[in-house]
Amino acid sequence: MSASPTSPTADRPQPLEVAASTLPQLLRRNARQHSDRAALREKEFGLWQTTTWAEYAERAQAFALGLEDLGFGRGGEDHEGSGDVLAVLADNRPEWLIAELAVQSLGRPVLGLYQDSVAEEVRYLLEFAGARFVVAEDQEQVDKLLGLRASGALPDLQAAIYFDPKGMRSYDDPVLFRFDEVEARGRARGEDAAAALSERVANARDGEVALLAPTSGTTGKPKLAMLTHGNLLSMCAALQEVDPMTTLDELVSLLPLAWIGEQMISLSCALSVGITVNFPEEPETVANDLREIGPQVMFSPPRVWENMLSDVQVRREDSSRWRRWIFDRALRAGGAAADAERDPTLDRLPLKLRIGRLLAEWTCFVWLRDQLGLRSIRHAYTGGAALGPDVFRFFHSIGVNLKQIYGQTEVSGISVVHRSSDIKYHTVGTPLPNMEVRIAESGEIRTRGPAVFAGYYRNEEATAEALRAGWLCSGDAGYFDDDGHLVVIDRVADVMTLRDGNQFSPQFLENKLKFSPYVAEAVVFGGGDHDFVSSMVIIDFGNVGKWAERNQLAYTTFTDLSQQAEILDLVRAHVEAVNTDLQASARIRRFLLLHKELDADDEELTRTRKVRRRFVAQRYETILRGLTGDCDTLEVENEVAYQDGTKSIQKTTLRIVTLGPDGGDDHGSPDREPAASGAP
Repeated sequence: MSASPTSPTADRPQPLEVAASTLPQLLRRNARQHSDRAALREKEFGLWQTTTWAEYAERAQAFALGLEDLGFGRGGEDHEGSGDVLAVLADNRPEWLIAELAVQSLGRPVLGLYQDSVAEEVRYLLEFAGARFVVAEDQEQVDKLLGLRASGALPDLQAAIYFDPKGMRSYDDPVLFRFDEVEARGRARGEDAAAALSERVANARDGEVALLAPTSGTTGKPKLAMLTHGNLLSMCAALQEVDPMTTLDELVSLLPLAWIGEQMISLSCALSVGITVNFPEEPETVANDLREIGPQVMFSPPRVWENMLSDVQVRREDSSRWRRWIFDRALRAGGAAADAERDPTLDRLPLKLRIGRLLAEWTCFVWLRDQLGLRSIRHAYTGGAALGPDVFRFFHSIGVNLKQIYGQTEVSGISVVHRSSDIKYHTVGTPLPNMEVRIAESGEIRTRGPAVFAGYYRNEEATAEALRAGWLCSGDAGYFDDDGHLVVIDRVADVMTLRDGNQFSPQFLENKLKFSPYVAEAVVFGGGDHDFVSSMVIIDFGNVGKWAERNQLAYTTFTDLSQQAEILDLVRAHVEAVNTDLQASARIRRFLLLHKELDADDEELTRTRKVRRRFVAQRYETILRGLTGDCDTLEVENEVAYQDGTKSIQKTTLRIVTLGPDGGDDHGSPDREPAASGAP
């Protein structure tokens, strides 16, 4: 074990053997070639504990044999030939990856569940997949399973295997097993069983299903995409061709492993290249742990990058006038240099810009990147949703070579990515070397290649709809620009058309609104019979709360803070600024501050933090009618739950702000001014 992370930077990256076609084969290859190198690190009690590649492979083998001893793999074959499925309900921990590779060693797929899933979501996915074995992290997750069993659900649950025993001393249920006990069972089976498993791993083929990856579920219940070993590894091989990584690289596992993006980077790419995966101690310690590791590789959805930017913006507001002056000028110099680097007519930066960026680097950006944990970053990616151009430009201004990727769960995570020397803020880059991307006559983006999934688990109808003549239908609208870059507009179903025929992308406007540190989320509406664009804005409670404290504004709850006149003015100034960058027909004419945060537990967001637009529109139908009407206030009722379990109904008055067609304040009705032509 190692007490602190160490990077053998004096060593040279060692090439790995390539004769492996499945994830367990890659694990065993790495254990042979780099047995003593760090494969996994987890921070416990303030110290980094290391698992070597040899220990990683041994634990995966022991857990696989232990599962067999419990009866895993004897559930028979279903109609798709996958047999038993093991589900994992946990936070990001080494045990998740160990369990996943163990199950794949047995030729079975893994189903990942989001750790914050409510019991009903867990029930649906477990019963749909027919999972009889579940790895559950701790008491909280075990309680979900036992509660479901007590209600009559999960009748086939055979084993709930936990690895954090805190609070579970008094639990006595025949389905409960400790993770280390299962490993001990496997080791006790002896060399013959281990040899048989090794033979099975060696004979496995890349066409076997490795992962049942849940889709985001933005339009309904999540589907389970069947991804094979070949799907996952072909995507990694293509990404490695574009952005080569080495065995000396480090990454921090930040996002839920149920998400395809984290599976892609922390499992598939880490095994393919031999990267060390680090697990933070707790979600609250991620920022500090990221700084300690200083990873070279980072892949995160827009929300992580947006939160980093918001943190920087708030710190700027809290700093002295002199520090703000330095930061603003450094950011201006960095932005000018970043813009010039994207100019194809320039062979090199002008001397003035080079000097400006050098001064900005010395005075500000070196320290800023270190504080953000990005001091050593070489490969920084964002994906899963669109990142606003303003956020994109900020990170390039401070010296982070952030790249947008585009893909879906069904294409193993990535089909399109920016190249280092060819980045445009409003695009997602160009296709990976082994992927074909085309635009259908309807404007839909379609993809074909070896990373495209094998279909949806137990859902032939959805599979037939998604796969047409070998092409994956994404449901996204987009186009290629003159340089061959893919521009993603929005979901085909979400592109809105106003009554006068003008089209606009809600996602584009929402990203512009979220550039403010005081806006956590925004939901834009329009289209159909709407003559104008309107929006519900959800404030960032932490950042707005700090602003209120600095300005001596008293408040109690989120609802109270969101409806204060000063906060409304704060957000209105930002909306007006956003409107100045938009064409007339796309300007936001009416908005309000929602009285509550959007919540995945209320089905308003997916577990990957995407807004479920249709559900939100239905749930807040009354508010939407008020926004598209001409009233200035709206009465809503809000249920409040207290710690003692009691609930009460509180009435709140929402104030609706009406802006003029030029983006400024207007006390009249927007119906009096028809929208002009054009769209963002």
